[in-house]
Amino acid sequence: MTENVVTLNNSDNLSTAEKLFKKHHIRHIPVVSGNELKGMLSYTDLLRISFADEIEEESDIETIVYNMFTIEQVMAKNLVTVTSTATIKEVAEILSKNEFHALPVVNDGKLIGIVTDRDVKDASPSKTTSLDVHELYYLLSEMKVKEVMTPSPVSVISRTA
Repeated sequence: MTENVVTLNNSDNLSTAEKLFKKHHIRHIPVVSGNELKGMLSYTDLLRISFADEIEEESDIETIVYNMFTIEQVMAKNLVTVTSTATIKEVAEILSKNEFHALPVVNDGKLIGIVTDRDVKDASPSKTTSLDVHELYYLLSEMKVKEVMTPSPVSVISRTA
């Protein structure tokens, strides 16, 4: 689990987003406006409109494609969020039911972190555990998101000319 969650401002551009995905080796970035959570941008969202994974250095085609869209046009908007007191079992159910890979963690209207499918997998016992199904159910029902989420969002301010 990383120390900080990278966020984008809804006024940032897609080139900034791609650089952050690659620099931080992450797959999801919450999009904020001030302190308000506006959406979630995934690396897959970028791949759908670009050649982000194909070319390491910036290309003219990619720049043109990125300039055709805004972050708000590409990001997921109607987000499902959880609080830091949600259980890992609840998160796992939401992720699997909705085919999500990450959920913003929001307390009192403020983004405080992100919990991903990797966090849930890392928190889950090994398949070779000696726990029975009832013990596993109890464990996942008691473990809270705040114990496994990536905390402390860090907003990135793009400095475009």
